[in-house]
Amino acid sequence: MTTLVWFRQDLRLADNPALAEAFARGPVLPIYIVETPEQSGDTHPMTGASHWWLHHSLKALDADLARMGGRLVILEGPAETALEQAVRATGATAIHWNRCYEPHAIARDTRLKTRFGDEGLSVRSFNAGLLHEPWELETKTGGPFKVYSPFWRAALARPVTPPLPARSGELIAADGLGLPLEHFGLTPSRPDWAAGWLDLWQPGEAGASALLERFLSGGLKGYGELRNRPDLPNVSRLSPHLHFGEISPRQIWAATRLYTDMHPGLAKDGDKFLSEIGWREFSYHLLYHFPDLPAKNWKPAFDAYPWRDSAADLKAWQRGMTGYPMVDAGMRELWATGYMHNRVRMLVASFLVKHLRLDWRHGEAWFRDTLLDADLANNSASWQWVTGSGADAAPYFRIFAPVGQGQKFDPQGDYVRRWCPELARLPDEFLHAPFEAPDRVLKAAGVVLGKTYPRPIVDHAAARAAALAGYEAVKEAGGVAAE
Repeated sequence: MTTLVWFRQDLRLADNPALAEAFARGPVLPIYIVETPEQSGDTHPMTGASHWWLHHSLKALDADLARMGGRLVILEGPAETALEQAVRATGATAIHWNRCYEPHAIARDTRLKTRFGDEGLSVRSFNAGLLHEPWELETKTGGPFKVYSPFWRAALARPVTPPLPARSGELIAADGLGLPLEHFGLTPSRPDWAAGWLDLWQPGEAGASALLERFLSGGLKGYGELRNRPDLPNVSRLSPHLHFGEISPRQIWAATRLYTDMHPGLAKDGDKFLSEIGWREFSYHLLYHFPDLPAKNWKPAFDAYPWRDSAADLKAWQRGMTGYPMVDAGMRELWATGYMHNRVRMLVASFLVKHLRLDWRHGEAWFRDTLLDADLANNSASWQWVTGSGADAAPYFRIFAPVGQGQKFDPQGDYVRRWCPELARLPDEFLHAPFEAPDRVLKAAGVVLGKTYPRPIVDHAAARAAALAGYEAVKEAGGVAAE
């Protein structure tokens, strides 16, 4: 009664229903399948930074399985061929996996469930990645939610399934099956742009659990307000672990509720933190019901927006060389660490689509390549939210002022000074707007605009006016009348 357990975005042993149910049946062979985009049909595949994390997460999972007397068998795609190979090698009579919700994954999994089910295998899938399945929450009229607040109220009205403990059982080795992890070349070498990342991150289930514990004990207090401050440690940084399923939303929910029950004064901060998990749930709800979300404007009227085309401006944004320190600090943090604070993500995204008037899909692609937590649902929904083209989106006229955002959320300049060290000696008064500093102040700080630090590539007031003018075309197409 051997069961294949196909790990995907659930790289953990605890709260893993596919694994737990397989152990209840008998011996288990854990597998992971590396597919190319052509094999999987994925039009928005993970790349660069996500591949680095995947390598180390698989390595951690293999070590965890080894402590139980087994190993993770890594197979080359396509998935159908790999599963055939594993079934033949083991005589498995069942295949278990936890569900994925990306459009290509749904299509692939549906096809595989039918094919192997028709051959007599028991093929079962489970929910391990969301508090609630996307189809479980409906509006009063029976359709999908399009606004976050009522969606989250509906989600809160449903009980959350308690997380499962890690289960033990018989693991089989299947000697000779699979390829070494290094075969897949998931980590960079020439150049190694991820050098030092293991000092910043601990991929794997143990790292995720430790990070959650540290956040609850040291970062939750004041989260409701301080989460907006990139210069302070009041964010969880759990997003990469969540993306790869090293920790589940149910585990985060249960741990947070337990902690706030023990510390009632932190209840509001705990609720706010869990509401951010709610935005992730909402993004998956949208992706499931609107599978074109990663590629097409959710509001079709935004097809009329007159985007610019400027490779130079896009490159300046990607490199953190826009001349606006708060924007540049965020983009440099992203490149150096594979992560960016959420408040700064909103600012840099707004800058790209509203100051530079470059299509949001350029930003989505760059984030997907450079973010360790490049989650298709979150990334797509968030970019469309900032643009104004998405569900429950920010009003089209909300255009973040980069200088004002820096002054408000990095008041002492610690964040900018860390990531833009060439500006470190500027006084706080001019740190977020060096182009407004007198020559004597710039000279004293060792700053030469246009040489040591760029001049702004666009004027804020002029950019705002141009963005609003561009949105007139969307208005005429009927896309912002309700804003």
